[in-house]
Amino acid sequence: MNIPVLLHPHQCFLKGLLRTPFRRYHFILHSRTPLGLGGPCARPSDSLGLPCTKWMLLSNGLKRQLCVQTTLKEHTEGLSDKEQRLVDKLYTGLIQGQRACLAEAITLIESTHHRKKELAQVLLQKVLAYHKEQEQLNKGKPQAFRVGLSGPPGAGKSTFIEYFGKMLTERGHKLSVLAVDPSSCTSGGSLLGDKTRMTELSRDMNAYIRPSPTRGTLGGVTRTTNEAILLCEGGGYDIILIETVGVGQSEFAVADMVDMFVLLLPPAGGDELQGIKRGIIEMADLVAITKSDGDLVVPARRIQAEYVSALKLLRKRSEVWRPKVVRISSKTGEGIAEMWDKMREFQDLMLASGELISRRQKQQKIWMWNLIQESVLEHFRTHPTVRGQIPLLERKVLSGALSPGLAADLLLKAFKAETNEL
Repeated sequence: MNIPVLLHPHQCFLKGLLRTPFRRYHFILHSRTPLGLGGPCARPSDSLGLPCTKWMLLSNGLKRQLCVQTTLKEHTEGLSDKEQRLVDKLYTGLIQGQRACLAEAITLIESTHHRKKELAQVLLQKVLAYHKEQEQLNKGKPQAFRVGLSGPPGAGKSTFIEYFGKMLTERGHKLSVLAVDPSSCTSGGSLLGDKTRMTELSRDMNAYIRPSPTRGTLGGVTRTTNEAILLCEGGGYDIILIETVGVGQSEFAVADMVDMFVLLLPPAGGDELQGIKRGIIEMADLVAITKSDGDLVVPARRIQAEYVSALKLLRKRSEVWRPKVVRISSKTGEGIAEMWDKMREFQDLMLASGELISRRQKQQKIWMWNLIQESVLEHFRTHPTVRGQIPLLERKVLSGALSPGLAADLLLKAFKAETNEL
């Protein structure tokens, strides 16, 4: 940590940053004009050749630039010998394809313990550097194909993944399945039972299945799904399937994490075009009508025709790909090989046009802002001024003495007055 000049308006803000996972970063305040207190701020040395990101902060009419400079060395210099050995062991085992190290690494990133979250970021930084090296060796092409799966309960997502995954591993692929289970609002627990419904695939050494709880995260995914995807790719898995919670029309946050978003729909589900609302349909790159066998073949064909017509009315998300609708049966295997062919066609077209790389870059930005929102909210909730007033305001809201909106305004005003951020 190196802070040449600390001015009063920024002291609380910087102290807040030091309580976040960013505290091992290198902060320098600098300005183009003298500050009048302590002389001009120090300027970062361009000769260091370190990456630099700048934010403009407005306080008391003065503009300041906060320059964040970080290297992998600065990340690791504060680790104890035991922590360094743990990170090195997980990283080495991960890139060597050891399943136990992958499982332990995902457990580390899912931890909410403050110190373990810092260790997870060190590990992720090492894996990301390795990931970039592998992509450069592959002429800039992604090493893995990321596929998100969603659909209402009973659509047969787990059954489909079992058959589909076995087909892929038999063709020489290494498959990783990240199955997300909803957490109870009452007890906070999750069943994590997806693995029990994939008995054959769970015994396949070329497949790795990891159930994870949502822990209150909305959108059908967990807060660490992005990190888990990165770790699986570092472990050598070339196809990553993310199975979402699949509760309703809002469960498409996975679309901001994957290359292709596949929506699985069961036949004979009532008013089909109203069963899944427009929000999730617009995000789908491929719609698969499941259970297309036996007595359900006729309704499956009818639903397929309806969705083909409906998709024509939606705005195109890609210049080179228009969403397709297919019929599949995980019981007989009908249509699943053809579905994989369409998925590979999608991947080839998106790679050739450059849209796949562009999509991943946008997803990186979304990932960053999601983490910022989470960190800012946590900083707000744990700030001494806010934390002390929350119980009192909650009681007033429950008693009807204050509206929730007014209580929120009071907390924000107290926080702003304390930190001098505005």
